[in-house]
Amino acid sequence: MDIFECIQKRYSYRGSYVNTPVPREDLEKIIKAGLAAPSGCNKQTTSLIGLDDQQTLDSITSLIKKNGFGGKTAPAGICILTQQIPGYADVYFNIQDYSAAIENMLLAITALGYASCWIEGQITESAETQKQIATLLNLPADYIVVGFLPIGIPEKEGKRPSYKLFSQRAWYNIYGTSK
Repeated sequence: MDIFECIQKRYSYRGSYVNTPVPREDLEKIIKAGLAAPSGCNKQTTSLIGLDDQQTLDSITSLIKKNGFGGKTAPAGICILTQQIPGYADVYFNIQDYSAAIENMLLAITALGYASCWIEGQITESAETQKQIATLLNLPADYIVVGFLPIGIPEKEGKRPSYKLFSQRAWYNIYGTSK
């Protein structure tokens, strides 16, 4: 599939997953896609932990408290970590860095025939949840858990969002014009 088809095909899957393991080779491809993302001032503030151990996955998903969170049945996942390293002066790019890494991984997940959902708020809204996941993963103190991607084959086709018209969100040269 070409990149444009992959972008259009990607969506946030919140359902249950088929009980089929994700091969370690596929998990590594997805992680490498994330690590290849651009990074502000090349500080490379994003780190990733691939998860394919069911006990660890169960422990992490039980800490992510949200009704309807389908990631509980995912056979694999990736924890997204960040470090707050200044790019220059007191300017930090870690949020942009991990966001770019997540999008790269979501596209790689789609290209490989899997589904996922960017889970961040259920983790970052609670310092306690972040701390518990960090402890579970034995993280050094300067790493912050900011996200989780469940990965697997979807049990059923998920619901794709509808999008506003191009003319409502994008313009050429001047706001509100199509010229």
